[in-house]
Amino acid sequence: MLAIFEKKTTSVDLYRPLRNYIAFNYSDREAQNLEDDLQTLKQFRSDLERQPDPTPSARRDLLQNYFKALCLVETRFPISPDKDHINTVTFTWHDAFKQKQKASQQNIHLEKAAVLFNLGAVYSQIGLSYDRSTVDGRKLASHAFMGAAGAFAFLRDNASTKASIGSSTTVDISLECAGMLERLMLAQAQECVFENSIAKGSTPGVCAKISRQVGVYYEEALAALNVAPLNQHFEKAWISHVQLKAALFYAEACYRYSLELHEKEDIAEEIARLRSGVSALTEVKKSSKGASAQLLEAISKLEANLNRNLERAMKENDRVYLMRVPSPSSLPPLSAFSLVKPVAMNEVLDASREKMFASLVPDSSAKALSRYTEMADDIIRTQAEKLQQASELTRVRLKEMDLPESILALEGNFTLPTDLKEDVEAVQISGGPAGLEAELQQLRDLRRVNQEMLIQDRLNRFAANLKQAAESDGRIERSVREHSALMSILDRRPIESALPTLARPIMSLDANEDAVVGALKQSLRQLETLGAQRAGLEDMLKEMKRKDDILPKLMTSTGSYEDLFRKEISKYDHICEDIAQNIEAQEQLLLQIQAQNDDFSAIFNLEDYKASREKCYKQIQAAIAKFREIKENINEGLKFYVTLQDAITNVKQQCSDFVMTRSIQCREMIEDVQRQMAGLSFQDGKSTSAYNHNYASVGHQNQRSNSQQQADPRPQTPYYQPRELPTMPGYANPPPYSSPQPPLPPYQVPAASAGPYPPPQAQQQLPASHEYGQPAYPGWRGPYYNAHAQQHGSVPRPPYTIPAPYPPPHQSGYYQQQ
Repeated sequence: MLAIFEKKTTSVDLYRPLRNYIAFNYSDREAQNLEDDLQTLKQFRSDLERQPDPTPSARRDLLQNYFKALCLVETRFPISPDKDHINTVTFTWHDAFKQKQKASQQNIHLEKAAVLFNLGAVYSQIGLSYDRSTVDGRKLASHAFMGAAGAFAFLRDNASTKASIGSSTTVDISLECAGMLERLMLAQAQECVFENSIAKGSTPGVCAKISRQVGVYYEEALAALNVAPLNQHFEKAWISHVQLKAALFYAEACYRYSLELHEKEDIAEEIARLRSGVSALTEVKKSSKGASAQLLEAISKLEANLNRNLERAMKENDRVYLMRVPSPSSLPPLSAFSLVKPVAMNEVLDASREKMFASLVPDSSAKALSRYTEMADDIIRTQAEKLQQASELTRVRLKEMDLPESILALEGNFTLPTDLKEDVEAVQISGGPAGLEAELQQLRDLRRVNQEMLIQDRLNRFAANLKQAAESDGRIERSVREHSALMSILDRRPIESALPTLARPIMSLDANEDAVVGALKQSLRQLETLGAQRAGLEDMLKEMKRKDDILPKLMTSTGSYEDLFRKEISKYDHICEDIAQNIEAQEQLLLQIQAQNDDFSAIFNLEDYKASREKCYKQIQAAIAKFREIKENINEGLKFYVTLQDAITNVKQQCSDFVMTRSIQCREMIEDVQRQMAGLSFQDGKSTSAYNHNYASVGHQNQRSNSQQQADPRPQTPYYQPRELPTMPGYANPPPYSSPQPPLPPYQVPAASAGPYPPPQAQQQLPASHEYGQPAYPGWRGPYYNAHAQQHGSVPRPPYTIPAPYPPPHQSGYYQQQ
């Protein structure tokens, strides 16, 4: 068998020109960031120039990696004689079959074509290195030759034409030579398969077909060698070898097929096939000059076998069969069967997953990516809209038919509408109507506590407020009693137990209720399945878009972007077809459900049931509204009592401070009188004036008492510090204490707000001049309280916070303010 020698090249510096280009067109920093990639590319080229690597497999890997790197270089670095391009790089390669001939080009196409040629050559050398005397050796050799065929086919289809357009080129990388070498490598791969077929004892008919295909491949290679430009390019020994192999395997096929004919006793055709084989070998031996001795020996051995069988068949025909022997030219062609094919190099040499120079994105690739992204996004958006419209159509149509609620109602599995059920759950979580009694008790307890805290007659105005608050509490209690029957429905658990039921008809005319219900349920299950499929299809679209990374392919593509776009966009076609089928199936199913639901409604009298159900819904809504109204009134009462309690506590503290201050002043004045009486003199009236002078002001007395206390060993009150008081004569008037700070009138609801709580500024302390005794519950918005003029002012901050009975509006959509 034949192996191909690699093309030879001269040294080329890729590092410096490419680095300069990056620094000039991008930045020095970018060039520094890509230093590793540039060094890798430099090492690839340096290794390529050394002949050869220690092992063919290592050489094969080098060529594959270097070719992928060249694909990335091609899309990012314009190498050409143009002054704005990288014009200092020239690739030079010698012809593999006539090494005196060479080609030099300032473009990357010659480099890529030469690398592909050498890859095919290395594959052929790997195939020739295996021991073909063993079954495994022949299998490995066959795969290696198929790899060589794949490399030469890839050269022919992707690089030969571009490399041949340059200023100079060589024949070895031409379309004709690449095609010839592909056929030659396939012939040798099929030959290995034939050798294994003989070794394992395949039937003569099978061996004949495999052998014939070997001959066909050799004949195709020979045909290419016999025409320009290859007929003057290859040595005679090459052509002779291929010619002998073509004749050898044609004759081998005749020999193997004749064995099968002999078994069938088709002696006439057997003789004709044997004669045809002998004739082919006789003719080819005339041009066997330069052929290997091993090949000539194989021809001689086969020729002997053909002649021996021919002689035997002719004797049998003359003595027994007496059949007319047809001429070889009148025989139909022998059947051929190929068991080999070129290895697909598209995946082996795919550079789209390589990271080299990934940060350099040419403008053309970026624009192409944008176009493709828009195309993919448009497909996904259109299909997603179709899916959403189909789902919305299903929801609306089922809602119009009151499905599947009516089916669930018939089976006792009905439920409230979501918003109404959530309202009921919120009421039940807050305690429900039964919990109102506990909150009323809180009102009573707080009223009692506040009543006990009133300690002076001048605070009777607080008591008046408490009295009015008690009247308001009474009205709330009456409201709870009056509407307890209405709100009792909210205590039902589950709330669905309060709903009317859908029952079967008392009398049945044709007893087909179960069939109608069953058919409708089955259709609804099918509709649910379609809905689940739509969700899956939408997820598939999103996942496909997430994984759709076309940029590496754009970067390595050397053909038309439009062709690549069509190929990539076609990935979405099958999902689009599935979506269309899903929507069409849904439309048909909805029509079927509509007809089935009409029968169902007529049998089970759904109109009366729905009217009864809506009446129950309204009753639940009215109960919720009344519960909320009462709950808000109770909360206002709780806030009133808590705020009033704080105000009373403040007044108590002021009173305590006043009493303590007066006690201290009294003790100091008594001590002073005692001291003066000890040295009393009635000679003049200055003592009285002195007395009045000494006690002219509280501040003065305090100063003197403080000085006396420094020498007085008696314990003083440790927890009181008297406030700074204005000067006042004697005991004539009490000190000007500021008025106590009262709360807002009880249960006040600001008229400008629909909510039960005062505005934020209402939580500050009241001014000292605020008067108590305002009428309770001014501005009350319920039907149980008399309206009073609202007094302006702030409410003191209560000692603790009453938790809101309902979640705030931003937490749920159950109780939106109107």
